[in-house]
Amino acid sequence: MDLITSHTNSDLDALAAMVAAQKIYPQAEMVFPGKLSRNVEEFMALHKDTINIRTIKQVDLSKVERLILVDTKSPRRIGKIAGLLSNPQLEVHIYDHHPWSEGDIRGKVEIVEHVGATATLLVEEIKKRDIPISPLEATILALGIYEDTGSLVFNSTTARDAAAVSFLLSRGANLPVIADFLGRPMTDEQKALFKSLLLSAERYLVNGAKILIATGTVDEFVGGLALLTHKLAEIERLDAIFTVVKMDDRIHIVARSSVPGVNTKEILEGFGGGGHPAAASATIKSQDTSEIIEVLIKYIHEKVHPPLKVSEIMSSPVKTVSPDMSINEVNGLMLRYGHTGMPVVQGKKMVGVISRRDVEKAVHHGLGHAPVKGYMTRNIFTVEPDMPAAEVQKLMIEHDIGRLPVTKDGLPVGIVSRTDILRTMHEGFQARYWTVYSQTDKPQYVYQNLREALKRKLAPSAWSLLQEAGKAAAEMGYHVYAAGGIVRDALLGVESLDVDLVVEGDGIALARVLSEKLGAFLRVHDKFGTAEICFPSGLQIDVATARVEFYEYPAALPEVESSSLRQDLYRRDFTINAMAVVLEEERFGDLIDFFGGRDDLYKGLVRVLHNLSFVEDPTRILRAVRFEQRYHLRIEQQTLALLKRAVVDGMLNRVSVERVWEELKHIMAEHEPAKVLQRLVDVEAWSYIFPEVNYWEIQPVLFAIPNAILKLRKKGIPEPEPWLPYWLAILHRTEISIAENLCRRYNLSKRHTGMTLQIVENWEDALKVLSGENFRTSDFAEVLQAMPKECYPLLLSLLPENNMHERFFDVLKALQKNKPVITGENLKEMGYRPGPLFKDVLDALWRARLDGQIKTSEEELFFVQSFLQKYEGAKKGV
Repeated sequence: MDLITSHTNSDLDALAAMVAAQKIYPQAEMVFPGKLSRNVEEFMALHKDTINIRTIKQVDLSKVERLILVDTKSPRRIGKIAGLLSNPQLEVHIYDHHPWSEGDIRGKVEIVEHVGATATLLVEEIKKRDIPISPLEATILALGIYEDTGSLVFNSTTARDAAAVSFLLSRGANLPVIADFLGRPMTDEQKALFKSLLLSAERYLVNGAKILIATGTVDEFVGGLALLTHKLAEIERLDAIFTVVKMDDRIHIVARSSVPGVNTKEILEGFGGGGHPAAASATIKSQDTSEIIEVLIKYIHEKVHPPLKVSEIMSSPVKTVSPDMSINEVNGLMLRYGHTGMPVVQGKKMVGVISRRDVEKAVHHGLGHAPVKGYMTRNIFTVEPDMPAAEVQKLMIEHDIGRLPVTKDGLPVGIVSRTDILRTMHEGFQARYWTVYSQTDKPQYVYQNLREALKRKLAPSAWSLLQEAGKAAAEMGYHVYAAGGIVRDALLGVESLDVDLVVEGDGIALARVLSEKLGAFLRVHDKFGTAEICFPSGLQIDVATARVEFYEYPAALPEVESSSLRQDLYRRDFTINAMAVVLEEERFGDLIDFFGGRDDLYKGLVRVLHNLSFVEDPTRILRAVRFEQRYHLRIEQQTLALLKRAVVDGMLNRVSVERVWEELKHIMAEHEPAKVLQRLVDVEAWSYIFPEVNYWEIQPVLFAIPNAILKLRKKGIPEPEPWLPYWLAILHRTEISIAENLCRRYNLSKRHTGMTLQIVENWEDALKVLSGENFRTSDFAEVLQAMPKECYPLLLSLLPENNMHERFFDVLKALQKNKPVITGENLKEMGYRPGPLFKDVLDALWRARLDGQIKTSEEELFFVQSFLQKYEGAKKGV
């Protein structure tokens, strides 16, 4: 097999070079070795169905016989693909415009020459071999050259780059598309003019087209008005932009259009200008800017044509399914008609969309019998038939949506797809059907630097470790990120004890380096590619190789494979826990958010990453509720529907009790467990976790426990394990057999089981004594001493009045301060033999002291002597 690849953080030149290389090596597979630049991400978001580029996971590297490297020859920049270089039989071909460096890969074919872009070298090969290319391919290749040469103005640009662009333009390269994905830095003069244009911008709506006219005045000529117009178009995202700037004694007009209905060439021809429909310019010798603008508006109204509408490009009629239809039936329809998604219609309203991906996952997990409504997406984007096609393009790029239902009066009347949009952009475009399902969501980076937030909320030792991890990873050629809870907590501004590192590379190797450098203990789990760095202070850092988890069946433990950061984050439970920050020194703290976790945090939402999330791991039901209550969020509507469906389908019964118990212990150790437990009742999960336990009987006690614990803490009473008071509170009113079954179900220890059963059997009698009016202090003390200290929060919560609470603490105080001075040793010294008598006399002495009958050691001695007078026969030798 032949394999084409480039460097990690692939830019547009790398993408272009890979596409060009496949024209020369048509049987080769293209593979991205790692992360992509933002420009490439945005381009692939719209064109992913047309460019068949695979991930490393999708190819068998052991079958690679020839490696084609483009835009790089450094082994450090090709990620895991560098492992192929150890094969002496591997044939390597190199196309690169970077100069040779020490350690570079050598190849059988080496085309390494000084030009502005690697794509130029491959375009020359295509031209030499007379290989035909489509307008779309020409556009991609030109994009690469324009990006690496700064649109042919960088000093590195050569005549060969310009000739290559000329050739590509002759083959149909689309300049408006190229301009849409490029940008250039501005000079100070350009920045000042750009600010003026922004402030002066006026918006017009002409025949459905959104048009902006911006004006400015400068004393001297400022170059790059076309660039400023383009940047203004990027910011405003309207259908057409016209900039009118007076420079010296001339007025310059530059126009850009993104829709066919606004032909800038036709409009500016009235001023003697020229260009083409999407980009044109004119220069007029005039002093009166307002007059020129008035004429320009007149021309726009005369020349602007109604925009291309969704109704003109959509597929119609559209096939729909009902929410009660089974997953298996929908799967059959999708296979028959080749659809990637279908609208779900109930009555006269569209209520959701079911995707092929969700159908395939449901079938895989044995849920083909389940109704569509349980797994459809309810939060849907729709468009109207009269919406301009350009608006649909923006929606698809912004939200990475491949198909949009077209609705009228709430009912679907058509479907508009990426293919439909691309046909409006690229003449002669043909979809490559075999790539339709090969890609998933676009990585969408959302940057916000969290360096200071992390520094404020982390312990100094954890902060230092993050910095060391970034440095060590860079030395090893890896990328390392802090991920999960640490990022969530930093954004929320709360302290974090959850430090989780993800490594694109060998996580265990990095963990070994860090543990040796910092003098910490290392615990390794080779099977999962993870390690734990344990410090004497108690700090523990989890280090993992970036991995993807696949659940073989519902509620199974995951199978683990090495993967990229994006896939590692995608395996997680919720968007708010699927963010990471970069630890590399130059970008330390930059936020990476593929799935909108930051926005969900700001909106106060807990959202799953896909519709089968609760099926794959039902313990996420418990975690969703826990995070919702801990951070005062709310479970997003679609996620809540999926959660309730998973509960109704009995998913919690499929997961091991050990995993449920771990989640329960986390819940009962929360700051406000009672709220979490009540939420479990709201979502109908309580009966699966605590069968035969009546929640409403124990609800008041659960909410009273925190106050009881606080009172005990203030009195200096040692606290039990955090989860234990709530466990005892949950079970205290149950039958002894039910409590015993639940202890056995969750594999509680012999000590905890015995304690639980003791509370269930005796709490009512204890409460009767503690709340009674005619009992002595010694009676209260006897009850408290007979009960485990772990039940004190429960007993305090059950006592009806505050004065009863004071009595409770008075008894505890009396127990501490009224310990008898005389002990069994004293009795032996008085000549008595050890036996039951010792217990009787000491117990009587203890009661008398508690009840205030005895206060001094002399009174104790008199009491003991009086008590023992009738037991003279118990003395030694008698």
